[in-house]
Amino acid sequence: MASSGVDYVNTSAPFDDKKPDDKKEGYDEEERPDSISIKTGDATQRKLKPRHIQLIGIGGTIGTALYVQIGHGLINGGPGSLFIAFTLWYVLYPLKIIGMAEMVTYIPISSPFIRFAGRYVDDAFGVAAGWNFFVFEAMLVPFEIVACNVIIHYWSDAVPAGGIISIVIVLYGLLNLLAVKWYGESEFWAALGKALLIIGLIIYTFITMLGGNPKHDRFGFRYWRDPGSFAELYYTGNLGRFLGFLQCLILASFTVAGPDYVSMAAGEAENPRVVMPRAYNSVFYRLTAFFVLGSLCVGINVPYNDAELIAAFKDGRPGAAASPYVVAMNRLSIQVLPDIVNAMVLASAFSAGNSYVYCASRSLYGLALEGKAPRILTRCTRQGVPIYCVLVVLALALLSFLQLSENSAVVLSWFVNLVTASQLINFSVMCFTFIRFKKACDAQGLDRNTLPYKGFGQPFTAWYGLTGCFVMTFVGGYPVFLKGQWDLPTFLFSYMMIFVFPVLYVGWKLIKKTKFKSPMEVYLYEDLEEIEEYTKNFVPTPDKSVVDRWFNKIFS
Repeated sequence: MASSGVDYVNTSAPFDDKKPDDKKEGYDEEERPDSISIKTGDATQRKLKPRHIQLIGIGGTIGTALYVQIGHGLINGGPGSLFIAFTLWYVLYPLKIIGMAEMVTYIPISSPFIRFAGRYVDDAFGVAAGWNFFVFEAMLVPFEIVACNVIIHYWSDAVPAGGIISIVIVLYGLLNLLAVKWYGESEFWAALGKALLIIGLIIYTFITMLGGNPKHDRFGFRYWRDPGSFAELYYTGNLGRFLGFLQCLILASFTVAGPDYVSMAAGEAENPRVVMPRAYNSVFYRLTAFFVLGSLCVGINVPYNDAELIAAFKDGRPGAAASPYVVAMNRLSIQVLPDIVNAMVLASAFSAGNSYVYCASRSLYGLALEGKAPRILTRCTRQGVPIYCVLVVLALALLSFLQLSENSAVVLSWFVNLVTASQLINFSVMCFTFIRFKKACDAQGLDRNTLPYKGFGQPFTAWYGLTGCFVMTFVGGYPVFLKGQWDLPTFLFSYMMIFVFPVLYVGWKLIKKTKFKSPMEVYLYEDLEEIEEYTKNFVPTPDKSVVDRWFNKIFS
């Protein structure tokens, strides 16, 4: 398989020559972490196959943003800005994931990048990172609920917004309070449906732009010429076009994720030393194709000044925001297909929200297990469901009722702002954690060439990724500082996590008196012995059916 800047080295061989040494320089018996001899309480099992890991990474990223919210970017910046912004963000994208891939493949454990932040930097840094990730996941739940409401109103306004929001929250509660035996399998099929939908829409764009539509209109790149490739935002001229592009770049930073979802599954991945490197590369390539081509297709299908699209996002008319693809189909008088696409987008939004409830509740549960959240949150049902964690996430989902006092477009933009800042902080944490990890490796003589996954150009690529994500974190809410654009809710949703993160870090540091770890104080071998033993003794489980063999071969 081709590599996205990553070297494979001995992916299946254990590191026998790098076993923990009790007398290793920089440690004494009192300084060594307790978890070397004491189990952490992580009772997860390695049952997720390659196809599960890859589709969880893809499915966790592909959601309403790719089908619906991307239309807002088209209005703000035009097709040229939208395509260039998504392409440029994917240039930065691999620089964020290769360091994380290296650490996670070396020690593939549950919630790895959150726990690594505490291990390799500072325990307080891990607390801030963990709560930031929880907020990121939890706030995506009301975002998807509001999106579901918008999509449903494409067909009818018979059920009020409050009724739809209540129904969706209740369904999420029922689904997540039951035993999640088949989470990997269910997410695989849901994610496969999302991937097939975007592939179908790309094919649809190619056919219709060449005249394969009821009007036999061979429109090609007409909308790139009229009304044009670059829209003006807030101001006229080049400044307006630049601000439009910047808004598209902010949207791209919100939309693009993936490796964090792959990493979250590391503790439950079958044969992770082999599966995880392939998963990171495959998710990168597939998401690049989906999002870059998706951003291109949106600009081909609909002009940025389309009245229906503008009404959807700026006036909040019910149903109009179903999808820019649906708007395009309506323009071409295509029957039935808009309803099918709208239904699949609705299924994607509902599935994504359900996945976020799961991820948010489990990340909160992990914080509670490590004593970084109230102990009561560790309480589980007989089926092993952390009931209080799920209830906390569902309580936060009630924020979706904000739509009752504001239109859906405004509420969606609030959640986009909050989640964008939180996600960019998350990526910054990953890059900085790797920088500290590499410093520890260099100081302690751990040769990174012996690791199963090694990123290129380190630590320069990590510093580049950190700088890009850190700067974009502050840029995200820039419109509120423009003349006449001040809006307090928008400011709070854009910058709240930027203020909360250092408060969490400093607060925990003062309360627990944690220490920022020097390279020699970092313990690089925690959990390694168990991983080594598992890798040595791993015997692949045979696929139960021809379908399993076929899918595992495709996603291997």
